[in-house]
Amino acid sequence: MRMEMPMNFEKEYESKKAYIEEVLRRFLPKQEGQQKIIMEAMEYSLMAGGKRLRPMLMLESFHLFGGGGQVIEPFLAAIEMIHTYSLVHDDLPAMDNDDYRRGRKTTHVVYGEDMGILAGDALLNYAFETACLAFDMEEENCSRIGRALKILAGKAGIYGMIGGQVVDVKESGHVISGETLDFIYRLKTGALIEASVMIGAVLAGASEEEIRTMEEIAGKIGMAFQIQDDILDVTSTTETLGKPVHSDEKNEKTTYVTWIGLDEARMETRRMTEEAVEKLRSLKKQDGFLTELLTGLVYREK
Repeated sequence: MRMEMPMNFEKEYESKKAYIEEVLRRFLPKQEGQQKIIMEAMEYSLMAGGKRLRPMLMLESFHLFGGGGQVIEPFLAAIEMIHTYSLVHDDLPAMDNDDYRRGRKTTHVVYGEDMGILAGDALLNYAFETACLAFDMEEENCSRIGRALKILAGKAGIYGMIGGQVVDVKESGHVISGETLDFIYRLKTGALIEASVMIGAVLAGASEEEIRTMEEIAGKIGMAFQIQDDILDVTSTTETLGKPVHSDEKNEKTTYVTWIGLDEARMETRRMTEEAVEKLRSLKKQDGFLTELLTGLVYREK
């Protein structure tokens, strides 16, 4: 089943996405110096397209709690740089060994495996250089920026995304339990989505309870998003996804589809999304766009 999103939502989504793309370009390093090739590889990876879901969720969370000004922009760029670096490294021969991402050749195929590794490293490091620029934009609430940086580092690290990646790689090639699968998904996919909405809320001055609620919402959305990825890997096409399908089968990975079956996986995605939207409504703040964005994840086709 595919739900058609309202035209006004699609128009607003494209407008916000265009703004995020402009922010990303603005914060990319100039392509100069003897190391120019790494700046080229960074841009190739970062500007390859995609949903820009994480910076969009961050921006919506920021606005949801009354945030204003440009202090959010370095973090919009930083979260997408970190997400992109993870994809660049995911595609490497030592990991998933994929040749295509978002409809074009992966970074290591274009620039070589060595530069693929370094491009990922560069994006990760430059993400924090970029996020630190927020201190130049905001003098009164530096403690919020410091906390946002702490969240970003923690959710991207060994207790967040990297931790999930480690277990995913370690357990690849044999059947794992549902508990382990949930652990992988909560960290590998959920952690950066949690970071996105938490940082938006923190920079806007949300209360502790509101920040925790946003983290809980994002945790459910992260799980739903990853399960939908499992579903699309077996139901979609390479042309639609812009990357190879059946890659989980190729890499002998346990997924929600292999664990509980396609129909049950679809039900889980819907359940988690509905719970997230209900939790969002409990905040009693008006944001129809954010609600539609979260709901649309369960029906996406790529």
